[in-house]
Amino acid sequence: MDSHEAKRLPPPPPVVPPNLVPEREPIKKTTLLPMARRGIGSEGVRTPLLTNHFRVNFNNANGHFYHYSVTITYEDGSPMEAIGVFRKILEKVQETYRTDLGSKYFAYDGHKNLFTIGALPSNKMDFLVVLENTPSSRNNTGNASPNETNDADRKRSRLPHRSKKFMVEISYAARIPMQAIASAIRGKETDNIQDATRVLDVILRQNAARQGCLLVRQSFFHNDARNYINIGGGVFGARGFHTSFRTTQRGLSLNIDTSTTMVVQPGPVIDFLLANQNVNDPKYLDWNNARRALKNLRVKVVPSNRECKITGLSEERCKYQMFTMNSKNEKGDVQITVYNYFTEIRGLKLRYSGDFPCINVGKANRPNYIPIEHCELVSLQRYTKSLSSFQKASLVENSRQSPPERMASLTNSMKKSNYNADLVLQESGVSIGSSFIQVEGRVLPAPRLRIGNGEEFQPRNGRWNFNKKKLVEPVTVTRWVVVNFSAECDTDRIICDLIRCGQMKGMNVEPPYKVVFQEDPNYRGAPAKIRVEKMFEQIQSELRKEGKPKFILCILAEKKNSLVYGPWKKKNLIEHGIVTQCIAPPKNVKDQYITNVLLKINAKLGGLNSLLAMERSRAMMPLVTQVPTFIVGMDVSHGSPNQADIPSIAAVVGSREWPLISKYRACVRTQSRKVEMIDNLFKLVPNEKGKLVDEGIFWFDYSRVVFIACGSGFCHISEKLYALFRELLFDFYTSSGKRRPEHIIIFRDGVSDSQFNQVLNIELDQIMQACKFVEENWEPKFTVIIAQKNHHTKFFQDRGTENVLPGTIVDSRICHPHNNDFYLCAHAGLIGTTRPTHYHVLYDEIRFSTDDLQELVHSLSYVYQRSTTAISVVAPICYAHLAAAQMGTVMKFEDMSLSERSSIHDGITRSGEPPVPPMPMLNSDIWVVIKEKDYHLPHLSFHPTLYLNWSL
Repeated sequence: MDSHEAKRLPPPPPVVPPNLVPEREPIKKTTLLPMARRGIGSEGVRTPLLTNHFRVNFNNANGHFYHYSVTITYEDGSPMEAIGVFRKILEKVQETYRTDLGSKYFAYDGHKNLFTIGALPSNKMDFLVVLENTPSSRNNTGNASPNETNDADRKRSRLPHRSKKFMVEISYAARIPMQAIASAIRGKETDNIQDATRVLDVILRQNAARQGCLLVRQSFFHNDARNYINIGGGVFGARGFHTSFRTTQRGLSLNIDTSTTMVVQPGPVIDFLLANQNVNDPKYLDWNNARRALKNLRVKVVPSNRECKITGLSEERCKYQMFTMNSKNEKGDVQITVYNYFTEIRGLKLRYSGDFPCINVGKANRPNYIPIEHCELVSLQRYTKSLSSFQKASLVENSRQSPPERMASLTNSMKKSNYNADLVLQESGVSIGSSFIQVEGRVLPAPRLRIGNGEEFQPRNGRWNFNKKKLVEPVTVTRWVVVNFSAECDTDRIICDLIRCGQMKGMNVEPPYKVVFQEDPNYRGAPAKIRVEKMFEQIQSELRKEGKPKFILCILAEKKNSLVYGPWKKKNLIEHGIVTQCIAPPKNVKDQYITNVLLKINAKLGGLNSLLAMERSRAMMPLVTQVPTFIVGMDVSHGSPNQADIPSIAAVVGSREWPLISKYRACVRTQSRKVEMIDNLFKLVPNEKGKLVDEGIFWFDYSRVVFIACGSGFCHISEKLYALFRELLFDFYTSSGKRRPEHIIIFRDGVSDSQFNQVLNIELDQIMQACKFVEENWEPKFTVIIAQKNHHTKFFQDRGTENVLPGTIVDSRICHPHNNDFYLCAHAGLIGTTRPTHYHVLYDEIRFSTDDLQELVHSLSYVYQRSTTAISVVAPICYAHLAAAQMGTVMKFEDMSLSERSSIHDGITRSGEPPVPPMPMLNSDIWVVIKEKDYHLPHLSFHPTLYLNWSL
């Protein structure tokens, strides 16, 4: 380690005997619970609002819900496989055995749980149910025709196997006091309220199921063509409604909101395939892709209306696909083609099926072939594959609703559902109001921002621009090049505009190296990876003397769905260590577009576009600006449902250069797929001598030898560590005048209410323990805040048709009756209906006042350097989400096989899961910003954690 590096590292540990491995007392754990509300805020202009919550009334406080377990089997005792018929069976039970059930109505969840108001006559009851024409996977009709009008089919329809007998066992499980609902109405939450509201949710789901709706968790979707949005590729967005009961300060309410799920295009199978593969003529269909797309979908066989599940396609075309037909003739069974059977034996005309494979609705050892034109896809079948960029954009574009449209849609939904006529709800004593609940909001003033030349201003309506303004910390863009993957683009004009607009903003954009690197037209049709390789070969050949550039502006042909983007980012960040900005400019490039590009470039190269005025003055928010404060954002990004080999990616960003709270850097790494909790933040494992040492996050290294404070001495740590916070804390320490943070504010995204205790007692607990290992006497104070965007509460102006104003905050009436939470609409909703962010303050040792904490959260929505608008969630979380998402894109293009990944990675994986691949090592040149005052952090080549500049 050289003398220059030694100056910027924390002081080395005291000299200790080399063989000393001190004992460490176990840290006593105390179970933490979400903190209670300390009060409501008072800052801002008060404004009346409406919310999509409807009041719940109740008049049966002394009653009980009785919970019963339901078991359904075939008559012979074998288990049921087709759960889709369970509701029909229970409806038949209620219809047939009403007297035996004590004339009680019940709510059934479609699986194993049944609820009644009051007890059934017996704790255990058995019933025999007979259903006619029940579809069952146990039946197979062989090569039956879809037309059941001839004698053979009429005889078949009368066979006993067309009626099914089922045994239903209903046994007592638990009793839930309705007093919990009465307490919730009074704004008090009791231990049984979750169970009681679950019963009410089941009642509403049953109401929707009886109307023929598709049920997706707590959302339901009617089979109505008016609710479909065609987003291309044979996929429709089905608009429905979400319902959930919420306990609030003013009682129990029903939250109703619009919801969307993806469904397969209903109708003729051939039409779906044409749309799915984007071709105009069936002769161009790829039948291998068709087989995968149709697998397990349900079809209605015309004209019999019999529903079947697709198990595959025939190997031969309909004209040549043979099967054995049973015959009563002396000759015995005969071989016949499916085409001849339907046209000659059944007398059905086939217009185009002869030249295409048949739909197989049978089993592998007993196929049942149907001509494709006689099959129609059943409505409301969920589409669970990942959407393309085009489909996502189309869905967003076509599913937006203005505030008046959304309010009208919700009002119509309430009328159509007619919940108060539901017999089970009536028997429970629950009724639901028909009017939106009125709440009081407050509009917080926008924070003052500082830009270049010491100028300050206050954004209006959550927006600002840099017209005639300079950046607060501009960089010099030097040694840069332009590459063009776009066939049509005026690159010379873009370069001139960047230089000209940069000068206006205070950025010195030097002319780029030589000429623009244009893609060889011969490779435009090649795979994306080859196109990127060839472009880099061209750059390296031309710049052999000058050396590699520090920055590359990459021009792409497509904005949202460029196949080049992922391989290009991977090549630059991982292999070459070059900062890059990708753009897809419109035909008419305006100065505002160029300015937005410059903002991203300045941020990526270490500059600062704007900051909060209080960051320099320190007069405001003393708990942040006068005490060393480390602000952290945490998020986990998950791969698509059909990407089993793509791991989840955990990202943690941390602030730097205190007292600034506008600059951040990120650590990113992989973890087990679909795991939301960030694992290995801090982990005690036995070393070679059996003593506990940390293999977690907080560790400093002193020239490749790692020590952790353990009581009065130090323990040597293995080099194979996951260290999400290690670089971030080190960076905060060195960039903040060698100050340790005394306050640590953690913003956590992506967790549900049920995971709050895990955040407090796993993630926060590990961080606290890690601080003790860094230094025994270091006890920073923590504040933990959860940010939720995935909720269904919306706000509307009481008098007006526009979205609520930016800065609107609600912390009363519809918030949690006990916990410390609030809703904030920090941004200006220009399109659709604004979705507020729901913040939950789980823990607050720093002891912010309510107004100060809300002001801090609001202000952190204005420091996102890539935007000139307030954003909907605080910047640390937005950066963490950005880093995780971008590294997820890079991970898609890793070339290692799973076996190779497993051999070099010793991380924990869940049983049956693919091994977790490590994060690719970022090229060391990307670790340092170009400004001379910045520095390299110690580079450990084995380290699997990726360290990013805060705006990459």
